[in-house]
Amino acid sequence: MANHKSTIQLTVELDENRVPENLHWTAEDGGITNEEAKAMMLSVWDSKAQESLRIDLWTKDMPVDEMKVFFHQTLVAMSDTFKRATQDEKMTATMKDFCDYFAEKLELNKK
Repeated sequence: MANHKSTIQLTVELDENRVPENLHWTAEDGGITNEEAKAMMLSVWDSKAQESLRIDLWTKDMPVDEMKVFFHQTLVAMSDTFKRATQDEKMTATMKDFCDYFAEKLELNKK
């Protein structure tokens, strides 16, 4: 039995066409209360179906240049998580190489 329950809350405000206008999130255990976000990616593993379920949202005013940085940082974080979860150094290095390539092609390091 779990000793503690933690809740993460996502609030999405949609326009008349169901396009996200505002995203807010709360994670009280992390000290976050109703913070604004411009984009989010959530992945959940469905063990029964052996598949990943995803929710990817971004507000209509999310700038494309910020979306590119968001993707790059997400890929880097996924590489770090992969290493912690699997201890696979070789594939982690390959993933990091791709992250460097991604940043180079989008010219993210020139800012």
